[in-house]
Amino acid sequence: MGEVDPAFIQDLEHRPKPSIIEAEGIPLIDLSELNSPDAVSNSNSNSITLDSLVSEIVINHGVPSEQRQKLEKAARKFFALPLEEKVKIRRDEVKVLGYHDAERTKNVRDWKEMFDCTVQNPMIVPASAHPDEMEVVEWHNQWPEYPPELREACVEYAEELERLSYKLMELIALSLGLPGDRFRGFFKDQTSIIRLNHYPSCPAPDLALGFGRHKDAGALTILAQDDVGGLEVKRKSDGEWIRVEPIPEAFIINVGDIIKVWSNETYESVEHRVRVNSERERFSIPFFFNPAHYTMVKPLEELTSEKNPPRYRPYNRGMFLVTRTGSNFKKLDVENIQIDHFRNQS
Repeated sequence: MGEVDPAFIQDLEHRPKPSIIEAEGIPLIDLSELNSPDAVSNSNSNSITLDSLVSEIVINHGVPSEQRQKLEKAARKFFALPLEEKVKIRRDEVKVLGYHDAERTKNVRDWKEMFDCTVQNPMIVPASAHPDEMEVVEWHNQWPEYPPELREACVEYAEELERLSYKLMELIALSLGLPGDRFRGFFKDQTSIIRLNHYPSCPAPDLALGFGRHKDAGALTILAQDDVGGLEVKRKSDGEWIRVEPIPEAFIINVGDIIKVWSNETYESVEHRVRVNSERERFSIPFFFNPAHYTMVKPLEELTSEKNPPRYRPYNRGMFLVTRTGSNFKKLDVENIQIDHFRNQS
Protein backbone atom coordinates (compact mmCIF):
# COMPACT_ATOMS: atom_id res chain seq x y z
CA MET A 1 0.00 0.00 0.00
CA GLY A 2 3.02 2.32 0.26
CA GLU A 3 2.84 5.72 1.89
CA VAL A 4 -0.37 6.91 3.49
CA ASP A 5 -2.70 8.36 0.92
CA PRO A 6 -5.04 11.07 2.29
CA ALA A 7 -7.97 8.70 1.64
CA PHE A 8 -6.78 6.61 4.63
CA ILE A 9 -6.39 9.45 7.11
CA GLN A 10 -8.97 9.57 9.88
CA ASP A 11 -10.46 12.81 11.16
CA LEU A 12 -8.58 14.02 14.21
CA GLU A 13 -11.21 12.90 16.74
CA HIS A 14 -11.19 9.33 15.38
CA ARG A 15 -7.43 8.76 15.20
CA PRO A 16 -6.00 6.18 17.62
CA LYS A 17 -4.32 7.55 20.72
CA PRO A 18 -0.67 6.67 21.38
CA SER A 19 -1.58 4.83 24.58
CA ILE A 20 -3.46 1.53 24.59
CA ILE A 21 -6.01 0.61 27.28
CA GLU A 22 -6.09 -3.12 27.93
CA ALA A 23 -9.52 -4.72 28.31
CA GLU A 24 -10.66 -5.81 31.74
CA GLY A 25 -13.80 -7.74 32.51
CA ILE A 26 -14.64 -9.02 29.02
CA PRO A 27 -16.36 -12.34 29.84
CA LEU A 28 -14.51 -15.57 29.06
CA ILE A 29 -17.15 -18.22 28.33
CA ASP A 30 -16.35 -21.94 28.33
CA LEU A 31 -18.63 -23.73 25.87
CA SER A 32 -17.31 -27.24 26.57
CA GLU A 33 -20.65 -28.49 27.90
CA LEU A 34 -22.33 -27.53 24.63
CA ASN A 35 -20.33 -30.15 22.77
CA SER A 36 -22.26 -33.10 24.21
CA PRO A 37 -25.46 -34.40 22.55
CA ASP A 38 -28.55 -32.29 23.36
CA ALA A 39 -26.39 -30.00 25.48
CA VAL A 40 -28.40 -26.85 24.86
CA SER A 41 -31.82 -28.39 25.29
CA ASN A 42 -30.81 -30.22 28.46
CA SER A 43 -29.00 -27.29 30.05
CA ASN A 44 -30.58 -25.45 32.94
CA SER A 45 -27.48 -23.49 32.62
CA ASN A 46 -26.57 -20.57 34.61
CA SER A 47 -22.95 -21.43 33.87
CA ILE A 48 -23.44 -20.73 30.15
CA THR A 49 -25.39 -17.56 29.67
CA LEU A 50 -25.22 -14.78 27.15
CA ASP A 51 -27.48 -12.41 29.03
CA SER A 52 -25.13 -9.45 28.74
CA LEU A 53 -23.36 -10.52 25.57
CA VAL A 54 -22.06 -7.73 23.39
CA SER A 55 -18.46 -8.80 22.99
CA GLU A 56 -17.40 -12.10 24.52
CA ILE A 57 -14.43 -14.44 24.33
CA VAL A 58 -15.35 -18.12 23.97
CA ILE A 59 -13.12 -21.14 24.54
CA ASN A 60 -13.70 -24.89 24.19
CA HIS A 61 -16.12 -24.07 21.38
CA GLY A 62 -15.81 -27.37 19.55
CA VAL A 63 -14.28 -26.02 16.32
CA PRO A 64 -11.25 -28.22 15.49
CA SER A 65 -8.03 -26.22 15.60
CA GLU A 66 -6.80 -27.92 12.44
CA GLN A 67 -9.71 -26.46 10.43
CA ARG A 68 -8.88 -22.96 11.60
CA GLN A 69 -5.16 -23.42 11.01
CA LYS A 70 -5.77 -24.79 7.52
CA LEU A 71 -7.74 -21.68 6.57
CA GLU A 72 -5.26 -19.31 8.22
CA LYS A 73 -2.37 -20.85 6.24
CA ALA A 74 -4.32 -20.67 2.98
CA ALA A 75 -5.23 -17.03 3.66
CA ARG A 76 -1.59 -16.10 4.23
CA LYS A 77 -0.61 -17.76 0.95
CA PHE A 78 -3.32 -15.90 -0.94
CA PHE A 79 -2.48 -12.45 0.44
CA ALA A 80 1.24 -13.05 -0.26
CA LEU A 81 0.48 -13.27 -3.98
CA PRO A 82 1.44 -10.38 -6.27
CA LEU A 83 -1.34 -7.83 -6.66
CA GLU A 84 -1.80 -8.71 -10.33
CA GLU A 85 -2.79 -12.23 -9.27
CA LYS A 86 -5.20 -11.16 -6.53
CA VAL A 87 -7.04 -8.67 -8.72
CA LYS A 88 -7.99 -11.46 -11.11
CA ILE A 89 -10.84 -12.12 -8.66
CA ARG A 90 -11.40 -8.50 -7.64
CA ARG A 91 -14.87 -7.51 -6.50
CA ASP A 92 -16.91 -4.99 -8.44
CA GLU A 93 -20.54 -3.92 -8.67
CA VAL A 94 -21.42 -7.04 -10.68
CA LYS A 95 -19.13 -9.61 -9.05
CA VAL A 96 -19.49 -8.48 -5.46
CA LEU A 97 -17.57 -11.37 -3.88
CA GLY A 98 -13.84 -12.04 -3.95
CA TYR A 99 -10.83 -9.79 -3.43
CA HIS A 100 -11.10 -6.15 -2.39
CA ASP A 101 -8.48 -3.60 -1.31
CA ALA A 102 -10.45 -0.35 -1.25
CA GLU A 103 -12.98 -0.85 1.56
CA ARG A 104 -14.36 2.31 3.15
CA THR A 105 -15.84 2.67 6.62
CA LYS A 106 -17.58 5.96 7.45
CA ASN A 107 -16.31 7.14 4.04
CA VAL A 108 -12.65 6.71 5.04
CA ARG A 109 -10.55 4.02 3.40
CA ASP A 110 -9.47 1.12 5.62
CA TRP A 111 -5.82 0.01 5.77
CA LYS A 112 -6.47 -3.59 4.73
CA GLU A 113 -7.17 -6.01 1.94
CA MET A 114 -9.70 -8.79 2.14
CA PHE A 115 -11.39 -11.75 0.49
CA ASP A 116 -15.12 -12.55 0.86
CA CYS A 117 -17.00 -15.75 0.12
CA THR A 118 -20.53 -16.82 0.97
CA VAL A 119 -21.62 -19.90 2.89
CA GLN A 120 -24.44 -20.63 0.46
CA ASN A 121 -23.21 -20.47 -3.10
CA PRO A 122 -24.88 -18.92 -4.96
CA MET A 123 -26.36 -16.51 -2.46
CA ILE A 124 -29.75 -15.03 -3.39
CA VAL A 125 -30.30 -11.30 -2.90
CA PRO A 126 -32.63 -8.60 -4.30
CA ALA A 127 -31.67 -7.36 -7.76
CA SER A 128 -31.57 -3.79 -6.47
CA ALA A 129 -32.19 -1.74 -3.35
CA HIS A 130 -35.34 -0.20 -4.78
CA PRO A 131 -38.25 -0.57 -2.32
CA ASP A 132 -40.49 -2.12 -4.99
CA GLU A 133 -37.87 -4.56 -6.29
CA MET A 134 -39.36 -8.03 -6.84
CA GLU A 135 -36.54 -9.66 -8.82
CA VAL A 136 -33.61 -11.49 -7.26
CA VAL A 137 -30.09 -12.19 -8.47
CA GLU A 138 -27.40 -14.71 -7.57
CA TRP A 139 -24.08 -13.75 -6.03
CA HIS A 140 -21.41 -16.32 -6.90
CA ASN A 141 -18.12 -16.92 -5.15
CA GLN A 142 -14.89 -16.26 -7.03
CA TRP A 143 -11.92 -18.51 -6.22
CA PRO A 144 -8.26 -17.92 -7.01
CA GLU A 145 -6.15 -20.47 -8.84
CA TYR A 146 -3.67 -20.35 -5.96
CA PRO A 147 -3.65 -21.57 -3.31
CA PRO A 148 -5.80 -24.46 -4.57
CA GLU A 149 -6.71 -25.48 -1.00
CA LEU A 150 -8.37 -22.14 -0.18
CA ARG A 151 -11.80 -23.17 -1.46
CA GLU A 152 -11.91 -26.43 0.49
CA ALA A 153 -10.59 -24.70 3.61
CA CYS A 154 -13.35 -22.08 3.43
CA VAL A 155 -16.09 -24.67 2.90
CA GLU A 156 -14.93 -26.86 5.79
CA TYR A 157 -14.51 -23.88 8.12
CA ALA A 158 -17.96 -22.57 7.21
CA GLU A 159 -19.54 -25.90 8.19
CA GLU A 160 -17.92 -25.75 11.64
CA LEU A 161 -18.78 -22.08 12.24
CA GLU A 162 -22.36 -22.60 11.08
CA ARG A 163 -22.80 -25.31 13.73
CA LEU A 164 -21.32 -23.06 16.41
CA SER A 165 -23.51 -20.15 15.31
CA TYR A 166 -26.71 -22.19 15.68
CA LYS A 167 -25.63 -23.22 19.20
CA LEU A 168 -25.00 -19.60 20.15
CA MET A 169 -28.33 -18.51 18.69
CA GLU A 170 -30.07 -21.17 20.79
CA LEU A 171 -28.40 -19.77 23.90
CA ILE A 172 -29.45 -16.25 23.00
CA ALA A 173 -33.04 -17.41 22.44
CA LEU A 174 -33.10 -19.18 25.83
CA SER A 175 -31.63 -16.12 27.56
CA LEU A 176 -34.57 -14.11 26.17
CA GLY A 177 -37.10 -16.62 27.50
CA LEU A 178 -37.79 -18.01 24.03
CA PRO A 179 -37.70 -21.58 22.69
CA GLY A 180 -34.17 -22.58 21.74
CA ASP A 181 -35.07 -22.94 18.04
CA ARG A 182 -36.83 -19.55 17.79
CA PHE A 183 -34.28 -18.07 15.41
CA ARG A 184 -33.46 -21.14 13.31
CA GLY A 185 -36.05 -20.50 10.60
CA PHE A 186 -34.55 -17.11 9.76
CA PHE A 187 -31.36 -18.79 8.52
CA LYS A 188 -32.83 -21.33 6.08
CA ASP A 189 -31.51 -19.36 3.08
CA GLN A 190 -28.82 -17.53 4.99
CA THR A 191 -26.72 -14.64 3.69
CA SER A 192 -23.72 -15.57 5.83
CA ILE A 193 -20.19 -14.63 4.76
CA ILE A 194 -16.62 -15.64 5.58
CA ARG A 195 -14.10 -12.82 5.31
CA LEU A 196 -10.35 -13.12 5.26
CA ASN A 197 -8.67 -9.90 6.43
CA HIS A 198 -5.05 -8.87 5.93
CA TYR A 199 -3.80 -5.71 7.64
CA PRO A 200 -0.33 -4.83 6.31
CA SER A 201 2.09 -2.93 8.52
CA CYS A 202 1.34 0.78 8.27
CA PRO A 203 3.94 3.60 8.18
CA ALA A 204 1.56 5.96 9.99
CA PRO A 205 -0.55 3.96 12.47
CA ASP A 206 -1.41 7.17 14.31
CA LEU A 207 -3.33 8.45 11.27
CA ALA A 208 -5.06 5.40 9.78
CA LEU A 209 -7.16 2.48 10.99
CA GLY A 210 -7.23 -1.06 9.68
CA PHE A 211 -11.00 -1.02 10.03
CA GLY A 212 -12.80 2.15 11.06
CA ARG A 213 -15.32 2.37 13.89
CA HIS A 214 -18.52 0.45 13.20
CA LYS A 215 -21.12 -1.96 14.51
CA ASP A 216 -21.78 -5.22 12.69
CA ALA A 217 -25.00 -5.00 10.68
CA GLY A 218 -25.75 -8.73 10.71
CA ALA A 219 -26.91 -11.11 13.43
CA LEU A 220 -23.77 -12.65 14.92
CA THR A 221 -20.05 -12.33 14.24
CA ILE A 222 -17.51 -14.99 15.25
CA LEU A 223 -13.99 -13.64 14.93
CA ALA A 224 -10.72 -15.56 14.78
CA GLN A 225 -7.65 -13.36 15.13
CA ASP A 226 -3.94 -14.04 15.13
CA ASP A 227 -1.52 -13.16 17.94
CA VAL A 228 -0.76 -9.62 16.75
CA GLY A 229 -3.84 -7.93 18.19
CA GLY A 230 -5.46 -4.68 17.18
CA LEU A 231 -9.18 -5.19 17.83
CA GLU A 232 -10.64 -2.51 20.08
CA VAL A 233 -14.16 -2.12 21.49
CA LYS A 234 -15.69 1.15 22.62
CA ARG A 235 -16.43 1.29 26.33
CA LYS A 236 -19.93 2.64 26.86
CA SER A 237 -19.19 4.25 30.23
CA ASP A 238 -16.65 6.77 28.95
CA GLY A 239 -16.25 6.25 25.20
CA GLU A 240 -12.65 5.01 25.50
CA TRP A 241 -11.32 2.40 23.08
CA ILE A 242 -10.27 -0.82 24.81
CA ARG A 243 -7.87 -3.40 23.35
CA VAL A 244 -9.10 -7.01 23.21
CA GLU A 245 -5.98 -9.13 23.50
CA PRO A 246 -5.87 -12.37 21.49
CA ILE A 247 -6.24 -15.68 23.32
CA PRO A 248 -4.93 -18.75 21.45
CA GLU A 249 -7.71 -20.85 19.87
CA ALA A 250 -10.44 -18.56 21.28
CA PHE A 251 -13.12 -16.73 19.31
CA ILE A 252 -14.46 -13.23 19.85
CA ILE A 253 -18.26 -13.14 19.66
CA ASN A 254 -19.98 -9.90 18.70
CA VAL A 255 -23.74 -9.43 18.69
CA GLY A 256 -24.84 -7.55 15.59
CA ASP A 257 -27.58 -5.05 14.87
CA ILE A 258 -30.10 -7.70 13.81
CA ILE A 259 -30.09 -9.34 17.24
CA LYS A 260 -30.30 -5.88 18.77
CA VAL A 261 -33.52 -5.31 16.80
CA TRP A 262 -34.94 -8.83 17.31
CA SER A 263 -34.42 -8.49 21.08
CA ASN A 264 -35.89 -4.96 21.09
CA GLU A 265 -32.58 -3.75 22.57
CA THR A 266 -32.29 -6.34 25.31
CA TYR A 267 -29.02 -7.04 23.52
CA GLU A 268 -26.76 -4.23 22.31
CA SER A 269 -24.40 -4.36 19.35
CA VAL A 270 -20.89 -3.24 20.23
CA GLU A 271 -18.94 -0.56 18.39
CA HIS A 272 -15.45 -1.68 17.48
CA ARG A 273 -12.49 -0.89 15.25
CA VAL A 274 -9.06 -2.26 14.31
CA ARG A 275 -5.74 -0.52 14.92
CA VAL A 276 -2.70 -1.20 12.76
CA ASN A 277 0.99 -1.00 13.64
CA SER A 278 4.20 -0.15 11.83
CA GLU A 279 6.00 -3.43 12.54
CA ARG A 280 3.78 -6.46 12.00
CA GLU A 281 1.05 -7.47 9.60
CA ARG A 282 -2.14 -8.88 11.08
CA PHE A 283 -4.64 -11.50 9.89
CA SER A 284 -8.18 -12.18 11.05
CA ILE A 285 -11.16 -14.27 9.92
CA PRO A 286 -14.66 -13.04 10.81
CA PHE A 287 -17.67 -15.25 10.16
CA PHE A 288 -20.84 -13.21 9.70
CA PHE A 289 -23.95 -15.27 10.49
CA ASN A 290 -26.88 -13.59 8.74
CA PRO A 291 -30.51 -14.45 7.93
CA ALA A 292 -32.16 -14.90 4.53
CA HIS A 293 -32.54 -11.95 2.18
CA TYR A 294 -36.34 -12.02 2.47
CA THR A 295 -36.26 -11.65 6.27
CA MET A 296 -38.16 -8.63 7.56
CA VAL A 297 -36.08 -7.66 10.56
CA LYS A 298 -38.19 -6.32 13.42
CA PRO A 299 -38.57 -6.75 17.19
CA LEU A 300 -40.04 -10.16 18.00
CA GLU A 301 -43.67 -9.99 19.07
CA GLU A 302 -42.94 -12.08 22.16
CA LEU A 303 -40.54 -9.40 23.39
CA THR A 304 -42.78 -6.38 22.89
CA SER A 305 -45.80 -5.13 24.79
CA GLU A 306 -47.74 -1.98 25.53
CA LYS A 307 -45.15 -1.12 28.17
CA ASN A 308 -42.25 -2.17 25.91
CA PRO A 309 -43.34 -1.19 22.40
CA PRO A 310 -41.26 -2.01 19.30
CA ARG A 311 -38.28 0.30 19.09
CA TYR A 312 -37.69 -0.32 15.38
CA ARG A 313 -39.71 -0.30 12.20
CA PRO A 314 -39.39 -3.46 10.04
CA TYR A 315 -36.70 -3.45 7.38
CA ASN A 316 -35.74 -5.98 4.73
CA ARG A 317 -32.42 -7.77 5.26
CA GLY A 318 -31.70 -8.15 1.54
CA MET A 319 -32.40 -4.52 0.67
CA PHE A 320 -30.19 -3.43 3.56
CA LEU A 321 -27.37 -5.73 2.38
CA VAL A 322 -27.54 -4.60 -1.24
CA THR A 323 -27.49 -0.93 -0.20
CA ARG A 324 -24.49 -1.48 2.07
CA THR A 325 -22.61 -3.48 -0.57
CA GLY A 326 -23.06 -0.77 -3.19
CA SER A 327 -21.21 1.68 -0.96
CA ASN A 328 -18.07 -0.49 -1.14
CA PHE A 329 -17.34 0.75 -4.64
CA LYS A 330 -17.74 4.50 -4.27
CA LYS A 331 -17.40 7.22 -1.69
CA LEU A 332 -20.77 8.45 -0.48
CA ASP A 333 -21.79 12.06 0.11
CA VAL A 334 -23.93 10.99 3.07
CA GLU A 335 -23.71 8.43 5.85
CA ASN A 336 -24.34 4.85 4.74
CA ILE A 337 -27.60 3.16 5.77
CA GLN A 338 -27.74 2.29 9.49
CA ILE A 339 -30.32 0.53 11.65
CA ASP A 340 -30.78 3.78 13.56
CA HIS A 341 -32.55 5.02 10.44
CA PHE A 342 -35.33 2.54 11.31
CA ARG A 343 -35.55 3.37 15.01
CA ASN A 344 -38.90 4.65 16.23
CA GLN A 345 -38.80 8.03 17.91
CA SER A 346 -39.70 7.73 21.57
